[in-house]
Amino acid sequence: MTCIVGITDGRTVTVGGDSAGSDGWHVAVRSDSKVFQVGPYLMGFTTSYRMGQLLRYSLDVGEPDNWDVDRFMATTFIDAVRECLTRGGYARTEDGQEQGGQFLVGIHGRLYVVDSDYQIGHTISGYAAVGSGYLVALGSLHSTAKSSATSHERAVMALEAAAELTEGVRPPFTVVQAE
Repeated sequence: MTCIVGITDGRTVTVGGDSAGSDGWHVAVRSDSKVFQVGPYLMGFTTSYRMGQLLRYSLDVGEPDNWDVDRFMATTFIDAVRECLTRGGYARTEDGQEQGGQFLVGIHGRLYVVDSDYQIGHTISGYAAVGSGYLVALGSLHSTAKSSATSHERAVMALEAAAELTEGVRPPFTVVQAE
């Protein structure tokens, strides 16, 4: 129960998230943010607050190579994430496949979706969303893509739409930008 949105213009990345936390029966508003910056990496997570805490406080990965950021993200960055989640007791093996969780990462003007099987996706649309409210948020991001709204405004509009139309998304919203 979450909505995380990301927007990039190729220079600046904006990531926004809601504050809902759920155990499947109850939705609570939490004060610990799902969106944060670790060194040069802007992140927003879904799946588990434990996973987010590990990414925020235990992930140790250096600066990406400027010449091939995609390669760095798919190898060095993901290796560091896997090690962090395993060391923190979060990564799990299901049917012989190691799994983590889903989150967005912004770095050097690029926006990536990291899926639970550790694949990375690099959006060409300039926006992405994850969590239970992702479809509503994607619709909002699509409809505002050519508008004069700022990335911050677009992120808030997408999160507001997800909160209005899905059960597990709640304000307040956190929106962070980085180059």
